[in-house]
Amino acid sequence: MKSQIIYLLANGDLRASANQKCEAAQLKMEHDLTLALRAEGYTVKRAHGYRKEVQHSFIDSQKYGIEVFKKIPAHAPVIVAEAVWQYSHHILPGLLTHQGPILTVANWSGTWPGLVGMLNLNGSMLKAGIKFSSLWSEDFTDAPFLNGLRTWLKKGSVSHATKHVNTLTRPLSNPDARRGRVFAQKFRQQKAIMGVFDEGCMGMYNAIIPDELIHQTGVYKERLSQSSLYAEMIKTKDSEAEKALKWLLKKGMKFAWGKNEKTELTRSQTLAQLKMYIAAVRIADDFGCATIGIQYQQGLKDLAPASDLVEGLLNNRSRPPVFDRKNKRELFKGEALPHFNEVDECAGLDGLITYQLWKELGYEPENTLHDLRWGRQYTGPSGKRTIDEYVWVFLISGAAPVQHFIGGYKGTVSERQPAMYFRLGGGTVKGISKPGWIVWSRIFVRDNELHCDLGLGEIIELPRAETEERWKLTTSQWPIMHAVLPGVSRDQMMARHPSNHIQVVYAPSPAAARRGLMAKAAAFQELGIKVALCGKY
Repeated sequence: MKSQIIYLLANGDLRASANQKCEAAQLKMEHDLTLALRAEGYTVKRAHGYRKEVQHSFIDSQKYGIEVFKKIPAHAPVIVAEAVWQYSHHILPGLLTHQGPILTVANWSGTWPGLVGMLNLNGSMLKAGIKFSSLWSEDFTDAPFLNGLRTWLKKGSVSHATKHVNTLTRPLSNPDARRGRVFAQKFRQQKAIMGVFDEGCMGMYNAIIPDELIHQTGVYKERLSQSSLYAEMIKTKDSEAEKALKWLLKKGMKFAWGKNEKTELTRSQTLAQLKMYIAAVRIADDFGCATIGIQYQQGLKDLAPASDLVEGLLNNRSRPPVFDRKNKRELFKGEALPHFNEVDECAGLDGLITYQLWKELGYEPENTLHDLRWGRQYTGPSGKRTIDEYVWVFLISGAAPVQHFIGGYKGTVSERQPAMYFRLGGGTVKGISKPGWIVWSRIFVRDNELHCDLGLGEIIELPRAETEERWKLTTSQWPIMHAVLPGVSRDQMMARHPSNHIQVVYAPSPAAARRGLMAKAAAFQELGIKVALCGKY
């Protein structure tokens, strides 16, 4: 690399409260990274500094990101250092036109979701066709990181082994695949509507599917407004929300209610969430939507509590009944209304196809996305056996269906979202995912085509103390899934996965999971999606 000066960027959240709270962790990560770069003989220049008016040093808007890139030489090497969640669109305009080498780096920590932020940025750049490299480390002193850094400094790029990926170049031909193809032909012919409540949440450019690509699958977007959702909430009767709450309490679901609206979950927040739930179902029925996505963190966050409880209920077949406005017809009776968190349309397309295909196969169709949040090696008891495996923490903000949890509703508690994200509160749908086998997947856009990675996973049981520690090291209010991915190492997953999100659905046995994997892969192929099978299957 010709330049001895590396320009360092810290992309952040839109919300000042989150950036302020995460500042210290970001600066610690940057300090350790800077030491590693200096040891290689390079000078680190931070491209932007602390601003008193916002009380943090993150890039916090697209406007500011464009201004920052104006001061960076066009061919200079750039490192985007991520210890926190970030909004990719803040810096995409600058990265799209930058002509120098680009490296994304994350610290291997679950406390603030820097890994999740980096994966989203990577997926967004992949969709945009931006050339970049990526590295991650716990403390930036380990040999794999340092070797990778030296390669990038010398060549301007670094790659990782992805031998776990088997890209399918021809249609699958086994009986399960044939079943998947027949399903897909019917799916495309019948057509389906995807309800999108305000596209483009939290800067997730990678979560938006161009219309011409999604149309080939037989799915068409209905672009809806969150203002309409809020208006419908206002129209919803108090008695309807009370009735839904009574249903949940009778099922055994618990609510960690307090009295302080600013810091605790309150009964009134829960009732507001249930009004949103009822409103969302009614609007979905109005427009004939087979799946919907609420924007979640933006748009409504200054008007209403968070949508987590809403999303978790929508994703479950067993949920409080919702009737039309004249109280004559139950809507989506006996069915989930698959919801894609954070209006991630890639997850929405996947979730809808999976829900309908799994019903065809006779499996539990409830599915959800999770954040690929963090993980670590675990050696010890898991149920009746002892394991020595790398166990991922799959964690989402509360939208998981209770069908996935140990104990169902009786094993579910709603806890208040952290105030740094949600000033008006709102409860999650928190539980521990039950042991069993899953099919995991991710649809993504690359080279203006739809792609999908799929694989098998085992959800394992961990001792309660280990679960509690993993919650403590991440976000304790959110539902958790302990995942082992056969044939996929930590670094292989990080090198390949093109998103912050991963889709999961249970199968009744390991053999059933393999059959479902084949059927799903073939269905995606039939719908024009390029498929890769990952790991052992």
